[in-house]
Amino acid sequence: MRTARAISLLLLLQARRSMTGAELAAELEVSERTVQRDVLALAEAGVPVYADRGRAGGYRLLDGYRTRLTGLDRAEAEVLLLAGLPGPLGDMGLADPALAARLKVAGELGEAPAAGARRFHLDAPGWFRDAPAPPLLAEVARAVWGGRLLRVRYRRRPGAAEAPASGSAAGSAAGSVAGPVAAPEPVERVLRPYGLVLKAGAWYLVARPDGDAGADAHRVYRVDRLAAAEPLADRPFERDEAFDLAAFWDAKAAGFARSLLRERVTVRLSPHGLDRLPHLLDPVAVQEALATAARPDEHGRVTVRLPVESLDVGYEDLLRLGPEAEVLEPPALRRRLAEAAARAAALYAPPQR
Repeated sequence: MRTARAISLLLLLQARRSMTGAELAAELEVSERTVQRDVLALAEAGVPVYADRGRAGGYRLLDGYRTRLTGLDRAEAEVLLLAGLPGPLGDMGLADPALAARLKVAGELGEAPAAGARRFHLDAPGWFRDAPAPPLLAEVARAVWGGRLLRVRYRRRPGAAEAPASGSAAGSAAGSVAGPVAAPEPVERVLRPYGLVLKAGAWYLVARPDGDAGADAHRVYRVDRLAAAEPLADRPFERDEAFDLAAFWDAKAAGFARSLLRERVTVRLSPHGLDRLPHLLDPVAVQEALATAARPDEHGRVTVRLPVESLDVGYEDLLRLGPEAEVLEPPALRRRLAEAAARAAALYAPPQR
């Protein structure tokens, strides 16, 4: 730990040229006394670090001294600096190596790592949602990075098996269930953890049950539904290097989204409604609807078959389009929207004299 911290201190001085003991202590999360000891250790190892005395003093490296710890060119360093997302990495228990990596990159760039952070920021959770990191995320990440089997107890959603999930629908049932449903007992699994995915503030583990040799054996588990997670330090697994986490997730997420779209609604859209459709509705639903679009009529209106999760969800979605969308089928949904339009018209009717 001391060696890693001393290297971090060296890289900080290389990136920022001069720092006080208090600044270094705050950055490295140690005491100023520990900083003094680390500076002394660097000096004894032949690193030309010295202290400036006085009110504006601090620690600095001899002018012109640079350590070459990265071997990166500037373009590579800039890309890696943008990839150092502190929030998710900290949630996975990787804050210390992430800091060291950012400092090495900053050493290549000749600027403080904060400079890159001022130009790029990832805000993963959705609006109006608090998405704290799952308590067992660091344990799961340790198994993923270490290539070790992971023993888990997983709380399945009532009425659902282990299934792919994505987006806001990942934590809810695909359809409504009448009456309360007892939560199933947690199931225990030994998994081969292939990767972690952060989607809209929620963490998912992509894993393969150990011993399952099926061609499509990878499954998705929500990390916040884990009741227990234990990396098996003495049990590494042989990873299928052909497995592509990003491609797997894209395919499963799209398939899951399509599986929710169980109803079809015939809608006539104005030109403005057609433009607004991608901004208001699920991308999978929009893509399928546009593939069914008929030729515009004499008023520029286009008729499409819009897939929706249910008629209730379709009602809420189409209300957002207002007069830019006219439901043609099914009749029950058309009547419901007509009633909503009549109520809105009554609200805005001019006062009677």
